[in-house]
Amino acid sequence: MFTTVGRWCARRPRRVIAAWLLLAAAALSAVATFGRVTSEAVSIPGSDSQAARDIADRAFPASASGKQPVLLHTPAGAAPLTASDTAAAVRSAAAAIAAVPHVVAVTTPYDPAGATAMSGDGHTAYLSVELDVSGRDVTPAMTGAVLAAAAPATAAGIEVTPGGSLAAAVDRGSTGRSEAIGLGTALVILTLSLGSLLAAGLPLLAGVIGLGIALPVLGLVGHLMDVPEAGETIAAMIGLGVGIDYTLFGLTRFRELRAAGVGIEDAAVRTTAGSGKSVAFAGSAVVAALAGLALGGLPLLYALALAPAIAVVTALGVNLTLLPATLVLLGGRLTPRPPRASVPAGRPRGWGRIAALVAARPWPLLLAGLALLGALAVPAAHLHLGQLDAGSKASGSMSRTSYDRMAAAFGPGSNGVLQVVDVLPSTAQPTAGSTAQPTTGPDDPRLAAVTAALRGAEGVASVSPPSLAADGRTARWQVTPAAAPSDPATTALVHRLRADVLPRATAGTCQQLHVGGTPAAQADLNARIAQRMPLVVGFVLTVAGLLLLLAFRSPVVAVKAAVMNLVSVAAAYGVLTAVFQHGLGARLIGLDGAVPIPGYVPLLMFAVLFGLSMDYEVFLLSAVREGYLRERDNRRAVVAGLSSTGRIISSAALIMVAVFLSYLLSDDPVVKMFGIGLASAVALDATVVRGLLVPATMVLLGDGNWWLPRWLDRLLPHVDIEGDGHTPQPGESGDPAPVLQTR
Repeated sequence: MFTTVGRWCARRPRRVIAAWLLLAAAALSAVATFGRVTSEAVSIPGSDSQAARDIADRAFPASASGKQPVLLHTPAGAAPLTASDTAAAVRSAAAAIAAVPHVVAVTTPYDPAGATAMSGDGHTAYLSVELDVSGRDVTPAMTGAVLAAAAPATAAGIEVTPGGSLAAAVDRGSTGRSEAIGLGTALVILTLSLGSLLAAGLPLLAGVIGLGIALPVLGLVGHLMDVPEAGETIAAMIGLGVGIDYTLFGLTRFRELRAAGVGIEDAAVRTTAGSGKSVAFAGSAVVAALAGLALGGLPLLYALALAPAIAVVTALGVNLTLLPATLVLLGGRLTPRPPRASVPAGRPRGWGRIAALVAARPWPLLLAGLALLGALAVPAAHLHLGQLDAGSKASGSMSRTSYDRMAAAFGPGSNGVLQVVDVLPSTAQPTAGSTAQPTTGPDDPRLAAVTAALRGAEGVASVSPPSLAADGRTARWQVTPAAAPSDPATTALVHRLRADVLPRATAGTCQQLHVGGTPAAQADLNARIAQRMPLVVGFVLTVAGLLLLLAFRSPVVAVKAAVMNLVSVAAAYGVLTAVFQHGLGARLIGLDGAVPIPGYVPLLMFAVLFGLSMDYEVFLLSAVREGYLRERDNRRAVVAGLSSTGRIISSAALIMVAVFLSYLLSDDPVVKMFGIGLASAVALDATVVRGLLVPATMVLLGDGNWWLPRWLDRLLPHVDIEGDGHTPQPGESGDPAPVLQTR
């Protein structure tokens, strides 16, 4: 199949290139017409917070965005906001904001519904602004219009700072600078590696075209499901990295064939049949690993898995069709650099020297590599799943400024208010042992009991009076925790309310209480992820092992690769924990200190890293297997395989590390986490794991690497992962892969 696809594309290069350009234009036109949609909504089916949210949405219909705060502040020594002149200015500003397009309503701190929106000293307050749009549809222009409308307050000496979605719209930055830096660094690495600026530009072009299609498609998918903004960034990171790497592998194979005298068209076809097949295998492994996240049972994980999967599939399409077409058009100009002068026998260089050293001293280097990865993995033992809030944003950002002012004036918990929802029984007749009675109003004794219990609960700063819905049965309290949303004490409060405080307050009644709000939803999200993580990890391990078993027909190779991947992932988790949870070097990457790690970050990292590691595993093991087929000598095959692939693997890994690290320029802590985590994992995987651990273990295992039970040999289909469809000529090895079989 790969040969057929490669030959068809190689013989119609202009049609193929035109088709890809039309596809890119169509995707960009579609997203320009219908818009790119992202959503930060987190749905957790079956959770208590989701029940609270669903009930509140039905009983208390609100605007699309909820209430967005616009903070008002006067410095010490100035007139407080309770003074008549400043109050008049605030009311004028509120009236002007209410007339701004997309604003539904504005509540002032002087209204009965906004009585709690004024600080005790009267110097800080906030307006509650309701919009008819949410998510990415809240634009910087809307925020600017709100600020412009607040001119009466500004003129009176009041500092106005939008919060919530209004602040996020202004703080939302483009990743264009990160991508430009990543591409520039990749160009330098590729030019040095390939010795040709034209050849170096081809992988970059492929990566950009793939990204130019994948991101618009992902923006359109946002119309069908909730796709967080971080999903687009992760897709860009991974799509750009694999797009460049996959093309580099293919281009390297093409140049090798051309240097051996193979014609341009045949070289392009054999590149697709050989390198393209390996890349398709590795890309399929990435997608399969990401599919394991569906076992998490969370729409958020579906979206975060789908986003990079779309980017990887697009990169595969580019590699299998656009690359052979481009190679045919540019083949005569993609001349490999002249071969170096022959190296005297016994004096290997570069990776050849490393390979010889590993083969000569496998035990010391194996233990040294394991010790290094083990030391890096130690902090991972203390990894705790937390939740981020605006307090983790960069200092000086609008979100951080509004967060800090809210915390200073109303307490840290004011940035993450909990919602307690109570559904009272509809019947006026009490059941046996029950005190059920109809709702009469806010003074209903059942509501009073809940209010008293909430106000007396440890860790609660304040509780609003209950709000009654129009149905007369649903009540809602706004509960302000004493701690910040990201503080573990707030999560402990959520669990305490659910398990102890509210059940005692409603004992003997038919009331149904649920605790919601952003902190509660994040706590439920982390709990669900922790519960499902073993299932996801087991699935990914199984899929990776089976794919390697199919590719190399060796249980030993498959199990060893899975174990090595676990070791490298553990080390990456350790780096992630040290930098973000413990704050080691956090200021160097633009953070003020330690920040919590959301539960979905390590889970998504695990799936992505297992998939990405297949690239280097397949490339290295294919070369080792080919050498073993020729020489029937395992040690020499390992040395030859590492010598021939070390340079290209290290170049590909260096490109991917550069791309990932370039995203540290983002202000989003989650993007920084993926940048650090993925970069460290790829760097360790391509050097310590593939350069030391894998070859050392293969040398020690000897011919046992290729052991295969006879019964398993009969069951497994034959998959020629490294074959390029070329019929060997006399003197070339075309024998089937050797295996050691036992009964």
